[in-house]
Amino acid sequence: MDTNTLTGKTLELNSLIDYQEGAVVSRTIVDKKTGTITLFAFDKEQGLSEHTAPYDAFVYIVDGEAEVTISGKSLPVSKGEFIIMPANHPHSLRATQRFKMTLVMIRSS
Repeated sequence: MDTNTLTGKTLELNSLIDYQEGAVVSRTIVDKKTGTITLFAFDKEQGLSEHTAPYDAFVYIVDGEAEVTISGKSLPVSKGEFIIMPANHPHSLRATQRFKMTLVMIRSS
């Protein structure tokens, strides 16, 4: 199912991506000049290493649990919760158990 086939339909985020053993899987839902929405599935102990982004990033946990570290402060997040990672602050994510997340980035200054 490509991005165009998602438009105008009611869908469950959790069903749009599957876990893969020992991997991080991603699926772009929206990719526009003004922003992106990406769905990720992380196997246990997988993650994204520390990095910065020029825009705030909204992360909603669709399934499971993760640890998000922002500027050296670690925070647990679990299914149904969200966190905003501020622009230009180093951040990373690690799966404390398998988890799926939606990442929303709005590109504006």
